[in-house]
Amino acid sequence: MGILGDKLPGPLAAGTPLSALAPMQDVTTLPFMQVVDQLGSPDYFFTEYFRVHVHSTLEKYILDSITENPSGRPVFAQLIGENLEYMERTVKELIKYPVAGIDLNMGCPAPKVYKNNVGGGLLRDVNKVDSLLGHLRDYIPGLFTVKMRVGFEDWANYDALLALINKHQVDLLSMHGRTVKEMYRSEVHYDLIKHAVESVNCPVFANGNITSAKKAEWTLNYTGAAGVMIGRSAIRNPWIFRQVREHFLGQELFQPKLSDVFGYIQTLYDRVACPGDSETRRTARMKKFVNFVGLGVEPEGKFLKQMRRTVTKADFFEVCERFCLGENADKLFAPEPYENLIARPSCEKPLKACSL
Repeated sequence: MGILGDKLPGPLAAGTPLSALAPMQDVTTLPFMQVVDQLGSPDYFFTEYFRVHVHSTLEKYILDSITENPSGRPVFAQLIGENLEYMERTVKELIKYPVAGIDLNMGCPAPKVYKNNVGGGLLRDVNKVDSLLGHLRDYIPGLFTVKMRVGFEDWANYDALLALINKHQVDLLSMHGRTVKEMYRSEVHYDLIKHAVESVNCPVFANGNITSAKKAEWTLNYTGAAGVMIGRSAIRNPWIFRQVREHFLGQELFQPKLSDVFGYIQTLYDRVACPGDSETRRTARMKKFVNFVGLGVEPEGKFLKQMRRTVTKADFFEVCERFCLGENADKLFAPEPYENLIARPSCEKPLKACSL
């Protein structure tokens, strides 16, 4: 494992690598954090990004994930933006709250984001990154962290960007091992994460396709990273942080059964709905999550196919019960996603994050 440094909060279990729930827009809300915490908390949480622009204010529903988080674990507040004045204003507002640190998003691959030269779009302009990191370092009194990808279309700027991480004394770098244009489709370039570990002076979290405790161990051994940041795999398997901890402690891993998966789905349905949602909209929102969960339910894709066709709550839960309860209740949930199954959240109507 790589260096942890003396600034970062320690892990839940001494001697284990750090783990973090990756920030995911419209997913890592307070209710989702609460569900994950109940099933096995990560060491760190990162919020959805606060949008920073001329008229921006701190969104209450994101603040709630900081001020009302029941886990007792550090919560880092993520920002997305590029204007120095507006970023400074937002930092001054945020540090009034119990944030563990401020995180800059330099990796979001959504075209509507990077076309505005924020998120992953920043990686095209090394000079802009230089000024932004320098300005934020001046105004962040505590931990300053960065989440980024290895480049925009390629990694031509990679070494220059890593040099800026050192220049501006970033305290933690979370590195997603794909370019912005690769989104989530390509293989993860773990060699480039390893290069970051060897190049920067701060701890590095490896991010990208950390699908299980065994994959976390392999990634940490190969890259030398100090910890892992897990996103979509934590939607599929919210017990993953517990399992990673158990693995490195030499304990028997908790292996969820399909009945446990049904309980997780039921809890999500009760917790993550937006106030005023219609039944149809609530069911559509659930399918965003269960598209990932279904990768471990059964190998032929029948569950995913039938679940995606549901519209009503009754139909949705009828499918979930049929595949996860009854004669299937004691079957083990797959520790890795089944081959040839693909989560298709983009096929569902995008849902705007709501105040919860």
